[in-house]
Amino acid sequence: MIKPILPIAFALLVGPTSALAQAGANWPAYGGDLAATKYSTLAQINRTNVARLAPVWEWATGETTMVAPRARPGTFQATPLVIGDTMYLSTPFNRVVALEASTGRELWSYDPKAYAAGQPSNGTGLVHRGVATWTDGHHRRIFINSRWNLIALDAATGKLIRNFGDTGVVDLTARLGRNGTSVNKLHYTETSPPVVWHNLIIVGNGVADRLTYPNDPPGDVQAFDVRSGDRRWSFSTVPRRAKDEGANTWQDSSWKTTGHTNVWAPFSVDDDRGLVFLPVSTPSNDWYGGARLGDDLFAESLVCLDARTGKRIWSFQTVHHGLWDYDLPAAPVLGTVRVDGRSRDIVAAPAKTGFLFVFDRETGKPIWPIEERSVPASDVPGEKASQSQPFPTRPAPFSKQGFSAADLIDFTPEIKAQALAATRNYRFGPLFTPPSLDGTIVMPGAIGGSGWGGGAFDPTTGTIYIKATNSPALYKLYQPPRSDTVNARYTADLAHQSLRVVMPPDDSGHRVPSLPINKPPYGTLVAIDLNTGAQRWDVTLGDTPSIRNNPLLKNLNLPPLGVAGSPGPIVTAGGLIFVTGGGSTLYAIDTRNGATLWSADLGQVGYSVPMTFSTKSGRQLVVIATGSGPGAKLVAFGLP
Repeated sequence: MIKPILPIAFALLVGPTSALAQAGANWPAYGGDLAATKYSTLAQINRTNVARLAPVWEWATGETTMVAPRARPGTFQATPLVIGDTMYLSTPFNRVVALEASTGRELWSYDPKAYAAGQPSNGTGLVHRGVATWTDGHHRRIFINSRWNLIALDAATGKLIRNFGDTGVVDLTARLGRNGTSVNKLHYTETSPPVVWHNLIIVGNGVADRLTYPNDPPGDVQAFDVRSGDRRWSFSTVPRRAKDEGANTWQDSSWKTTGHTNVWAPFSVDDDRGLVFLPVSTPSNDWYGGARLGDDLFAESLVCLDARTGKRIWSFQTVHHGLWDYDLPAAPVLGTVRVDGRSRDIVAAPAKTGFLFVFDRETGKPIWPIEERSVPASDVPGEKASQSQPFPTRPAPFSKQGFSAADLIDFTPEIKAQALAATRNYRFGPLFTPPSLDGTIVMPGAIGGSGWGGGAFDPTTGTIYIKATNSPALYKLYQPPRSDTVNARYTADLAHQSLRVVMPPDDSGHRVPSLPINKPPYGTLVAIDLNTGAQRWDVTLGDTPSIRNNPLLKNLNLPPLGVAGSPGPIVTAGGLIFVTGGGSTLYAIDTRNGATLWSADLGQVGYSVPMTFSTKSGRQLVVIATGSGPGAKLVAFGLP
């Protein structure tokens, strides 16, 4: 476990003294760069010395529910930015903080009081993953999209930029109303950072899956002027008019009232071409589409827009008429590879389905064929599932797809018997087996496949590294009582979507902790060569102590179990991948073969994507956000 370390100045330094001259000294965007590669050219920490990595400094958020009794801070999910020797980040309470990057000393903080409106409707507590920055060469601004507000701050002082929007703040919901109704701001939130391209700041939004009612918040993506805050363009992921492209894929004009279909995940930009790539989520509601029959464009699609105007250039729908909460959850990764001897600029989108969709960045043409294949039908009244879904022929799926009795946990005959009994009345089958009134076990579940941590791309080898989760979900539909937040014929029983094996009490009458319904591994790390589409390696990532320490398993010699979770990796020129995968251990993994070269017990969950940078003195540090609530803190590691 890491012990608290006070910020200190170091007399002994490793590496060049003018690190800011190095390419990659900074981490200027959430994904490392606008292309979301999560790649660093730094190699001071490398395969030969990573075993010496040690804690350097810590910084605590100090956020508790005592400060905001109406809301609670969720897990600390931020990936900080570093410009020069200043680090900028967002906390779970949506505070923006600037630190001295080499020591963790706090320079300033700004509190938008996002908690004043109470708990957001997404059920995760208040969470936020990062900020964005812009400079004209003389002055720098920091932007955060907090709840329904876009806020501009002076990077030097943390003060509001008063000539941006309304004294520093833009209301993101101001022009999103439909059919004479305004958006309920309490049902609108933000978790992923915005993206800055040239003089535009581009913003998606989040809407809680459990909200489902006519005219619930739409998923429009909007771009604002970084200086004035004026809206420059918007793109509607659900058509707004009958003549709009895709409107005919929403039967009975359901586009008029269907919401969500939002881009809650991070997104990426081709800086040279001025193309923005949007990973779009599922329409309302995520598990029953009787009120939105048809393919529902542009839901669950990768959409390429002209970043200057918001005009759609091309798109590809990865799931037709989504019924499984199979959002595209992560920033599409941009890179250049050689396919069949030809240089190709590509975009690769990791999906919750466990597929990696790879396209020519400019044309949208698949790099390898994608086939439409027949999938199971639905027997839910009023529902009509799509008869086919797209299946990439390459790369192969990076996570487990579909569920069968062979996937049930079987550490002992008794546990296997309980798993069989627990699933006896439910349906399961291949990928895209639809939700049902009886209950359907689907794999991947709500986390994915890929989660919001997505992939990391090494441009020197053309390899993408993806954290995968093998965790099923039970989607049992029921008729909910009508309310101001739920007004649908059917929706999923989310309170019981995590199906567990519950064992009888032990001989002393004590309750035995439950176990997951499926066998391990629960999390893996996969390397895919995007020059060929071939998988290079696939290793179990992490462990799950709550399972390993279950008293029913104490006498078993268990293999690595893996860890379920959304956080993904970063990759460096030192030949290293840094990742937690959602567990409490930070790993350094060899890019060549997936071998673990170093690990550190964080003492609490590290539910975030790490980052790396070089201080002004030339020392490479790796930083990870950990914990939640009053224990949330940043931890920095470096060589002695």
